[in-house]
Amino acid sequence: MSEIRLDIYVSELGQITRSAAQKLIENGFVTVNGSPKPKNYKVSETDDVEIDYPEPVPDTALPENIPLDVVYEDGELMVVNKPKGMVVHPAAGNYSGTLVNALLYHCGDGLSGINGVIRPGIVHRIDKDTSGLLVVAKNDSAHNSLAMQIKEHKADRIYRAIVIGNPKADEGVIDKPIGRHATDRKKMAITPKGREALTHYKVLERFKGFSYCEMRLETGRTHQIRVHMASLGHPLLFDTVYGGGNTPFEKKHPKFACGQALHAMSLGFVHPKTNEYMKFESELPGYFAELLRILRETV
Repeated sequence: MSEIRLDIYVSELGQITRSAAQKLIENGFVTVNGSPKPKNYKVSETDDVEIDYPEPVPDTALPENIPLDVVYEDGELMVVNKPKGMVVHPAAGNYSGTLVNALLYHCGDGLSGINGVIRPGIVHRIDKDTSGLLVVAKNDSAHNSLAMQIKEHKADRIYRAIVIGNPKADEGVIDKPIGRHATDRKKMAITPKGREALTHYKVLERFKGFSYCEMRLETGRTHQIRVHMASLGHPLLFDTVYGGGNTPFEKKHPKFACGQALHAMSLGFVHPKTNEYMKFESELPGYFAELLRILRETV
């Protein structure tokens, strides 16, 4: 056998598409002589290539009786307050216990289908360890209206966060494009070829080594606030992915070490049917309020 690229070899061996072979390689399901190799590795006759196929994933989300904190609901939409630790929709490693599973139990078939059977009703997302407000569409017309408002920067989304350090300016705008990280595909990064990303920030309160901030999003890129604040040298408290988690304060309070201190506090939009502007507020979750109390008491 003459040398052949690993992705082509796996594609032919497994009788799958080349893109599917590349995904298997990128996700570590292919080894050459017991070790992972890049997709462009040249396979020789002496190489032992093994494919460890992952378990098949469900192509639909299933209803689960999970309590929902419903802030508002009518025939067109719902506004829910997502708790910290809950994934929004099923994905690799999280096929149950998600917000979508709870929504399907609560709404049955009464959710928009624009995002498919695995993400019904989902207009926008927040990270697993970010708490706070999300709007859910009950039909395609409402979904299109809400999605367009977000796309055109007409929806108001305001977050609260605790960041490490003290920004020099009391407020400002971060205008830096965000794209997938060059080497770690699970992370995002500031990159010239990324998509436009705009975050307005305001310092609400300063502590010794930390700041309590408000952020208003114009765009909604994945991990936007986390990446933008880290780019200023002020990663979010306990955000180990983007530079948090190493301060003495964080090490002293390990019980809070379960993801970034970020809360989607306010959500405003025009109702897709009544054309009425609606705004919703969510109180800070208990862990967040407790962190602020400790910081205020720290001399």
